[in-house]
Amino acid sequence: MMLEVVFIAAIFLIAYAYCGYPLTVWALSRLFPRLVCRAEITPRVSMIIAAHNEERDIARKLENTFALDYPASRLEVIVASDCSTDRTDEIVQGYAGRGVLLYRQAERCGKTVAQRRAVKMASGEILVFCDATTANAPDALRKLVRAFADPEVGCVAGQLVYMDEDATAVGQGCQSYWSYEKFIKSCESRLGSLIGVSGCLYAVRRSHFAMLTQDLIDDFVIATEMRLRGLRTVYEPEAVAAEKTNKRGRDEFRMRVRVIEQTLTALHRYRAVLNPWRHGLFAFQMLGHKVLRYCVPPLLLIALASNALLVERGEIYQYAFLAQAALYGSALAGWIADRLKLRVGPLALPYYFVLANTASLIGTLKFLTGGGHVVWTPVREADSSIQRTAIRDGAGGTVAGGNLPLGDLQRLEMNNE
Repeated sequence: MMLEVVFIAAIFLIAYAYCGYPLTVWALSRLFPRLVCRAEITPRVSMIIAAHNEERDIARKLENTFALDYPASRLEVIVASDCSTDRTDEIVQGYAGRGVLLYRQAERCGKTVAQRRAVKMASGEILVFCDATTANAPDALRKLVRAFADPEVGCVAGQLVYMDEDATAVGQGCQSYWSYEKFIKSCESRLGSLIGVSGCLYAVRRSHFAMLTQDLIDDFVIATEMRLRGLRTVYEPEAVAAEKTNKRGRDEFRMRVRVIEQTLTALHRYRAVLNPWRHGLFAFQMLGHKVLRYCVPPLLLIALASNALLVERGEIYQYAFLAQAALYGSALAGWIADRLKLRVGPLALPYYFVLANTASLIGTLKFLTGGGHVVWTPVREADSSIQRTAIRDGAGGTVAGGNLPLGDLQRLEMNNE
């Protein structure tokens, strides 16, 4: 009986983490929506581009920024170079005549510290943070700042669209997962506030920017900081940015381990916001979207082990064990196919599910054992076709210098939503 209770409890919590919580937050967002007052405003913006050894992409990123449909007199561009050892700084200095500022970090301290120090150079009332490889749509900045017309909004997250030109297993899995995450983000924003943003494109009121330590992940902590200041973090799906997915499982795994370790560090440091009596829906979202999600890997192991001991108890347990075996078998087959450079098709989802949860387990163990802080190191492929030419307006234009037509990106957005 105890084994049955353990098995059922584990399955229930896993199901709630992936299905129950999204459905709950969707229903609540429809019953109790908090709308955002948007207006066509053009505040002075400081765009801070984080970079470490980005000589291949930084010029294209700057050209993409200059092509944005935003008044040039209201836009300041700063590149925060985290001790780049290639030609990144030299290339950026070549844009000094066009007003680009360079902040060079003398030693490697990571993305968070580089951004924090670059903010001291900024003069804009709105700070926009993005990465060197992120490609922004022409109207992304205008759309992003609209919500700051609402005095209750302290941070705005843009919509990140992942591109996978080579149809890799990791890329397809990442796209599916991110579509699911964007659905949750839209519901959480409508309900009250996001609990995290994508670091590829988000904006913050300068007056409420938080100076974070280097072991924290800025795009997660910023929403908590806004909450502590009595402000909202909202989602702006019309502010579109494009980024390539990782192609290799080991790169995605390494990135997810680093992010999870830093996120757990932040959750521990800001654990006071997990109190639902003080922080209401925000705490509910934190517990359901983050804490319970990070509990899934051990719950999966518990479900498998308890199920294996219950297979003699009846057909329902036999079917449940076969279902779990099929999941992990499919993930293994997807991994093998990916290693052999074969198309994985529907195997991409179970493969990515197991990869992400294994990374979550390792990241949690590193956090619990006091593993050292991992300095941000961007993963870059040998070729970067997403940023080949400058972005152009119109249905026939390209997104952020990529091969994908803007119309195709807009259709992809609709499909993801």
